[in-house]
Amino acid sequence: MISISRLAAVARKEFLHVIRDWRSLVMAVAIPLLLILLFGYALSLDLKNVPTMVLDRSQTPQSREFISLFQGSPYFEITRFTNDYKEMEQGLDRGDILVGLVIPDDFARCLLAGKDTSIQVLVDGSDANSARLAMNYVSAIGASFSLQVKAMRMQGRHISGNSALVDLRPRTLYNQDLRSQNGIIPGIVAIVMVVIASMLTSVTIAREWETGTMEQLLATPIRVPELLLGKVIPYFVIGMVDVALSVGLGYVLFDVPLRGSTGLVFGLASIFLIGTLFYGLMISIVTKSQVLANQIALLSSFMPSIMLSGFMFAIADMPWLIQKLSYILPARYLIAILRGIYLKGIGLEILLVNAVLLAVYMVLMIVWAHAKMRLVLE
Repeated sequence: MISISRLAAVARKEFLHVIRDWRSLVMAVAIPLLLILLFGYALSLDLKNVPTMVLDRSQTPQSREFISLFQGSPYFEITRFTNDYKEMEQGLDRGDILVGLVIPDDFARCLLAGKDTSIQVLVDGSDANSARLAMNYVSAIGASFSLQVKAMRMQGRHISGNSALVDLRPRTLYNQDLRSQNGIIPGIVAIVMVVIASMLTSVTIAREWETGTMEQLLATPIRVPELLLGKVIPYFVIGMVDVALSVGLGYVLFDVPLRGSTGLVFGLASIFLIGTLFYGLMISIVTKSQVLANQIALLSSFMPSIMLSGFMFAIADMPWLIQKLSYILPARYLIAILRGIYLKGIGLEILLVNAVLLAVYMVLMIVWAHAKMRLVLE
C-alpha cells in the first residue's frame, strides 16, 4: 500500500531540488524554446530560389517562353545567362548554382515542325535531397510546358479541345501548402519530451547515490513505488508544461494548425512522457553514475528519436533493417499520433494501435524500473 504522506515527502524533496538547482530548471524551460526556434526557423525541407544558370542556344520566342516558366516559379531564381557551356560547369563546380539549363539551337525548329526535343538539365547532386527536389520541380515545369505545346499542336490541326488532352489536377491533402513546419512542429513535441524526461530523470537516483543521501532514504520506511513516483512527479509536471509551451509556440510563431483534439494530444503525450520518465529512472538506477546515465540517455533516446523516428527522415526511405529497428522506438508512434491529430484531425478510433503500443511501453518501463530498484546498501 502506497503511503501518500511518504510519496508527497519524496515529491516535495525533488521539487525543492529542482527549484534550488536553477540550472536544471532553466534547461528544462530553455530546451523546448530552443528546439522550437531552431527546428522551426532553421530546419526547412522545402527548396526555394534555386540558383539557376541558363544557356539558351535557340534564342527564339519559344525558348524564352520556356525560360519564363522558371522565372515565374518561386522555386527557381535565374542568376545568370551564359553562352559558354564551360562557365556553367564551373558554376556547378563552385557551388554558385544548383541547376543549369541547356536549350539546344534546334529547340524552336523542332517544336514548329511537330517534333519532340530535349533540354539538358544539369543538377549539382552533392546535396542529394536538394538535387532530388530540384529535379522534381524541373520535371513539373517541363510537363507543364509539354502540355502547352500539345495544346498548340492540337489547335493547329483543328482538333477539338475536349477530345484529347488529359486534364491532371493534383491535390495535396492535409498540408496543402506543403509547409515543412507543419510536419516538424508536431515532431518537436515528442523530441522535447524525450530530452526533458529521459535526460533529467536519468540523474535523479544516481545523484542520491553519489551525494550519499540514498543511505538517509534507506533509513526511512519508504517503499520502492513511493520513491519512484515521488521522483517522477516533478518532472512530469515540467514535461507537461513543456508540451504546452511547444504546442503554444507552434501555433503562435509558425501558425501550425491543430485540427484534432487538444485533449487527445495532451492525453497521449502524457502516456509517452510517463514511459520516458521511468526509462530515465531505470538508467539512473542501473548505472548509479550521473555522467554515465546522462550519456546513455543521450545515445539511447535522443539520437535515435531524432534520426530514426520519422521526425526528420522518412522511414520508408531507410534500409530494411533500420525500418525494422525503428519499431522499437516509442517516439515513432507518438510522432505518427501527433501528426495525425495535428494535420488530419483524426481521433482515437484510427490512432488506437499506436496509443496501445505507447501504453505497453509505459507499463514495461514502470515494471522494469520497479524491478531494478532495490532499497538496500550494496
